[in-house]
Amino acid sequence: MATIRSDYFRLRQRGTTMGTEIRAGFTTFLVMAYIIFVNPQILGFAGVAGMEGRGLPLDATITMTCLTAGVMSILMGVVANYPIALAPGMGLNAFVAFELVQRHGLTWPQAMGVVILEGLIIAVLVLTRFREWLIEAIPLVLRRAIGVGIGLFIAFIGFANGGFITMSPGNVPPVTLGALNTIPALVFGLGLILTAWLTTRKVRGALLWGILLTTGIAILLNVVSGGHTFGESARLPAAMVSRPNFETFGRVDFSFFASLGAATALLLTFSLMLTDFFDTVGTVVGVAGAGRLLDRQGRLPGMRRVLFVDAVGAVAGGVANSSTNTSFIESAAGVTDGGRTGLTSVVVGVLFLFAMLLTPLVGILPPQATAPALIIVGLYMMSMSKDIPWDEAEQAIPAFVTMLGIPFAASITSGIGAGVLTYVAIKLLRGQARDVHWLLYAIAGAFLLYFAT
Repeated sequence: MATIRSDYFRLRQRGTTMGTEIRAGFTTFLVMAYIIFVNPQILGFAGVAGMEGRGLPLDATITMTCLTAGVMSILMGVVANYPIALAPGMGLNAFVAFELVQRHGLTWPQAMGVVILEGLIIAVLVLTRFREWLIEAIPLVLRRAIGVGIGLFIAFIGFANGGFITMSPGNVPPVTLGALNTIPALVFGLGLILTAWLTTRKVRGALLWGILLTTGIAILLNVVSGGHTFGESARLPAAMVSRPNFETFGRVDFSFFASLGAATALLLTFSLMLTDFFDTVGTVVGVAGAGRLLDRQGRLPGMRRVLFVDAVGAVAGGVANSSTNTSFIESAAGVTDGGRTGLTSVVVGVLFLFAMLLTPLVGILPPQATAPALIIVGLYMMSMSKDIPWDEAEQAIPAFVTMLGIPFAASITSGIGAGVLTYVAIKLLRGQARDVHWLLYAIAGAFLLYFAT
């Protein structure tokens, strides 16, 4: 059996082992596990005044989040054989909740109809190879910058989750130093030092061990402090098992064209599709780059399969009412921990399916425990910056705009858009219009429309 699996996932060819892949899968899952609770909060309008009772039910959304993440991650591993896990995308779920439902007044079944339509359009683009042509139209320097930008974004998320930085009260600057004289901040600091030490010692599974040990510290300090320090996390649950709730599965309504009008419906579908598309491109290039899976031209062999599974993820998320499922940037944690094949994704998927039953147990992980791993992942992804020609301003400036635009805008799509528009503008002003791929002009035009609307 082991030989069959090795041949199927090409473990030896990619210089990895079954043990490494399984460990990497656990690492990716632990870093991604927050989505099990964050996605239901967003789709449930948690904490949004005036929206009480209008969101999706918590238990059902937790079940659907785990179900779609599990099935789609396994599908990615089996079909594409890459260590890229899928789950409901952050930003995409906010678009569905706050743009489609809250702002435009769609019902949840109608909003999920938009999600399904967007996924079907992307699937058609993949099957016609148009999506691959779009990716190849993006200059190599920008593809490298995307990976670096995502690394900075992941590290930024890590510092925020750890409480080291927080929103500035006056919004100038946007973020400021968090409250460091708290137990959660202490846990984050100890976890970062511990994870960094394990990494420098080149301990196998350093990120996974860092997460588990930091969680142990958090649980201990939470008990000592009376059990109220970490809210619902960092405490052993009364019940380990919960019953899955499938009540929202299949609730879809395609009457949104009649509710919105054809023009508005198409524009909203296009906006969601554009966000999903470039988030996926950035994530795939960044994660694959971190695992040295790209070829010399910065392309990923078998990209078409990856993109098709990702498109199916959007459709699955709409059908299940969990929002668009897409490739997760946190997959880089497992890649950094040695994951190189689809077996890593299969492990992630199986753990998500188990999480449908063990939701209370998954909730033990406080954000301060996974934050150090995200920061270390960001460090590793910075290595792609060495291949950017910093002494050539016409390439360095768009790359710089891209890599900073992603974390500063908290959006992969916006960062890519800023970089593409900068690149095209510089080429035009230098009289090098013929050096730009015609599809890149189309992409630039799409981003102009995206930013304008």
